[in-house]
Amino acid sequence: MLRIGLTGGIGAGKSTIAEQFRERGIPVIDADEIAREIVEPGEPALKSLVSEFGEQVLHPDGTLNRGGLAVVAFSDPQSTAKLNSIMHPAIAERTREHYERHADAPIVVHDVPLLVENSMTRLYHLAVLVETPADIRLKRLVDSRGMDPVDAQKRISAQASDAERLAACDVVIDNSGTPESAQAAFAKVFAKRIQPFADNLAAGRTAERSGVQLVPAGEQHVQTAQRLSSRISYALTEAGLSDAEVEHIGSTSVPGLLAKDIIDLQVLTTTEAEWDAAAEALTAAGYPQHYVDAFDDWDDAGHVAKRFHRNADPGQPVNVHVRTRGSLSARFAAHFAERLRTDAAVRADYEGTKKRLAEQHIDDRSTSRYAEAKEPFFTPLRDEFRRSESS
Repeated sequence: MLRIGLTGGIGAGKSTIAEQFRERGIPVIDADEIAREIVEPGEPALKSLVSEFGEQVLHPDGTLNRGGLAVVAFSDPQSTAKLNSIMHPAIAERTREHYERHADAPIVVHDVPLLVENSMTRLYHLAVLVETPADIRLKRLVDSRGMDPVDAQKRISAQASDAERLAACDVVIDNSGTPESAQAAFAKVFAKRIQPFADNLAAGRTAERSGVQLVPAGEQHVQTAQRLSSRISYALTEAGLSDAEVEHIGSTSVPGLLAKDIIDLQVLTTTEAEWDAAAEALTAAGYPQHYVDAFDDWDDAGHVAKRFHRNADPGQPVNVHVRTRGSLSARFAAHFAERLRTDAAVRADYEGTKKRLAEQHIDDRSTSRYAEAKEPFFTPLRDEFRRSESS
């Protein structure tokens, strides 16, 4: 199952995109609906609220008096904590029930207005943002919902900023224009990224690569690596590998360096015995194993075993190297990235090598020949690294 988190600021028109998913037969779990469901008369959460805060949180007909609840529940931090201790577990349990109901669906969408505010990106294979500039959202709230402009602006300001949402989400759908333009943008994203991702995930296969293209590493690569690392760390922890670490390595971890538009991540485990469990978790998270018997070649030191995974998501190329913590290859990967940040001569030499090889292998869609051709560049650096460690 491809799990998608759908979000957007108030007034962004998220419901328009949610409906596009529904029209394609994709289940949409609505977080707001769940929050209402669990406090309906007869629900355990409502009984707990009454027990904790008293009858004043009820209307005469037995339904929840949200205004009355707000008065007492937000009166002090302790009361707010009690409210959260009742609501959050109930919401999580009801959400789990909805997912189980759709266990056979290839794609399930979780519509969550406060996905970014609650740091939930790690829970999904993709976080989809419905993006509309704040000034347009303000106008919509005033014109379409009849909200007071000052109140509408306060509600917009209380949520995550546009920059925070962009950093936390993988896919952005522009909804600043007409509904038709938003629907067209969604159709394109769905056909080129979402559906192929779901197909690859179900088949346990990696996405095809588009060739060798060099771009300057920038803040976007850092944000993407942080987002993916959080997602992978969560998957590994859920699989019982809470001690595993995820590091951003490779050229995209070096600001300004010319790099393939591919995020390289290094997963460090305590022992090789954990690699099978890590492989299962990574595959479920959208990173199937690409090579069964992968290794790092250290010439006279021989081959150092590793696992190598790649992305099932066609929209974001990722290499995941699984190594043991403290191994020769793991230490060198971190060392080399730092060397590129601090040694201008090595950096310039590496960039020149990359440019030359990129031109020679411009038709290498898989990028494997390009990667193999770079190996001679690393040999003296690896030898130097080994000598420095043994001295």
